This record gives sequence, C-alpha cells and structure tokens, in this order.
Amino acid sequence: MSFFKDISVSTVFAGAVTVMVGFTSSVAVVFHAAQSAGADAAQMASWIWALGLGMGITCMALSWRYKQPVVTAWSTPGAAMLITAASGMPMAEVIGAFVVSSLLVAAVGFSGVFERFMHRIPLPLAAGMLAGVLLRLGLDVFVNMSQHWPLPLLMTVVYLLARRWQPRYAVALSLLAGTALAAWQGDVHWQSIDWQWAQPVWVTPSFSVAALIGMALPLFIITMAAQNIPGVAAMKAHGYAPPLSPVMGWIGVVNVLLAPFGAFALNLAAITAAICSNEEAHADKTKRYTAAMSAGIFYILMGLAGASVVSLFAALPKALVMVIAGLALFGTIANALANSLEDISTREPALITFLVTASGFSLWGIGAAFWGLVAGAIAWGLSPHPKD
Repeated sequence: MSFFKDISVSTVFAGAVTVMVGFTSSVAVVFHAAQSAGADAAQMASWIWALGLGMGITCMALSWRYKQPVVTAWSTPGAAMLITAASGMPMAEVIGAFVVSSLLVAAVGFSGVFERFMHRIPLPLAAGMLAGVLLRLGLDVFVNMSQHWPLPLLMTVVYLLARRWQPRYAVALSLLAGTALAAWQGDVHWQSIDWQWAQPVWVTPSFSVAALIGMALPLFIITMAAQNIPGVAAMKAHGYAPPLSPVMGWIGVVNVLLAPFGAFALNLAAITAAICSNEEAHADKTKRYTAAMSAGIFYILMGLAGASVVSLFAALPKALVMVIAGLALFGTIANALANSLEDISTREPALITFLVTASGFSLWGIGAAFWGLVAGAIAWGLSPHPKD
C-alpha cells in the first residue's frame, strides 16, 4: 500500500501534534457545552467518543481518497454557542438539532453550492486569512518565553538547531526536549492520568421548532462561516484543492450518523490542518496526506479513551502545548504572509484580511476569520485593478 511507503516519522509526529493541539485547545469548551446540555459523565464521554471517531474516520478516508491532507475538527465556536443555546433544552431536542445541522452541511456540500462559493476566494485573501488565524499561536511561543522562560527557550533552541541539521524532525525533537524538561521539573503530573475506555450512549433525537431556530440553524451557520471557510482557505493556501462537494457532503453524512452519540458538529480544520500541510510534516508535498491519516488514527484512539483524554492533556504543562503548536506553525505563518503580500496590486486587500482576522473581531457569534475575508473581499472589489 502506498500509505506505508509514503509515511515517515515526521508525518506521524505531525499527526500527533495535530491531535494534541486540537484536543488541548478546546476540549474544555466541549465538556462545558455537554454539561450545559445536561449530559451526565457517561454522555460526556460519549460525546468525546463520537467526535474522536468522526474526526478519525473523515481524516483517514478523505485523505486516502484524494491523497491530500484533509484534516477535520469539531466546531469550537459551535461548542461555545451550545453553552448558552443548549441550556435548559431537553437532551433529545439538542441531539435533534445536531442531526438537522449535519443534514444541512451534507446538503450544501453535495449540492455544490459551497464549492462554487469557495472557488471565488482569491489566493492572497486566503493566505492573509490563514496568517491572521495562526498569528496568535506563533506569538504564544514568545509570550510564554517571557513568563516561564526555561521551557519555551529550550524548545525554541532545539527547534532552531534541528532546523539546521535535521529539519524534518525539528518539531518532534523540540517536543521531546520540552517533555523531558517538564518531567525533570516535576511539571508533568503522571499521577493525574486516569485511563478508561468510553462507551457510546445513544440518545434518540426529537425535533422542535425552538431547537431548529435556536440551535440547529445557528450551529450550521457558525460551523460553515467560522470553520469550513477558513479550513478550505488553509488547504488552498498550501496548494491543495480536493473536490469540496464530496468532501463536505461526506463530512455531513458521518456527522449525521454520529450525532445521536454527541457529535455536535464536524468540519474542516484550519489551524491543525496547517500542521499537516506544511514542509515540517514532509518535504514531499504529495506525501503529506499521511500526516492527516496519522492524525485520524490518533483521533480514533483519543475518542476511544473518552473522558480520560482530559486527564492525559491536563498532565502536560499548558505552556508546552502552546509552544509546540507555535513552533510547528512557524513555516506556515511565514509562507502565508509571503503569499498574501507577494503581489503589490493585491497587497492592501490581503493586508486588511490579515489584520481583521488577527484582531479577533467577532460579530453575531461568527469569528474573525470570516469577517477578515469579508473585509478583504470588499477592499479587493474596490481596488483599481484586482487580480484573480
């Protein structure tokens, strides 16, 4: 099989870092959302099981099918919205809203509407948006260095040295060095890890007008605008262009099947997709799909572990996770900035896209990535001679 010929240590590590960043960055938000929906401990573990399984299946199947790094994630803005929207609503109606939202994603995907829209986004704007999304993670390396300097400094030095002599393993070596130092300092709390397997819990969905208007439609809109659009832009900025209609459609189908177990919203990833799509994952662009497939394997394992995932990541210092995420994205941020500002005739619209996205501006529950594209598109349209 070509997968075993194309896979490498660097792609496996890229997949592992992808899952680490994906889970640690927002798993607490997912648990908060589950609690707001009235989920008990078993149901919360089931949510993680369903999300991990869904992300794993879609990452592996779609990346294998198109031989491109297709990375999926749960909708963090969607989870944040559920914290208030799901409060006081019967669990069966909450699950019904998940099913309806997923059906809408599948319909928009298979119909081709989403793909036609995304093909109209110029590459400089996509690259500017990606740079804005990732900027904070790059800055976090040095923010943490000013607060707890030994760990970030060691990880950064190891990364820079490895970039000179073993560039493919720079991120992996930095992670190992950081973990060793954290363990030596006593900052890795091994005793807090409580391993247990998750059990899926089925909740029969029911449907109501209140859940449709108050939860399903907002969840669909937020997931598409704040997650899927940046996700496609991230792939486009790295030179990947899988057929979006079947990709989005099948993500929606998998989400529908897993919604009764707690998979509230699956979508294309942006930040974690960049980890699997850049040169750090593999020097050969055609083999980076194995990084996304590796991430899929780790996602499934994390999903099976269920609630114990929280204790695992809680054992690691927060600074370690933040620094390794930033280091893994240095090359992507640099390339995105270069691509967005390369053409002088489109430089200002791309810069506006970058600045609005990096600002963190949010309106109506939709994040800065979407509004950065809107602002950049307006500036693009008003430019004297915009180029496609």
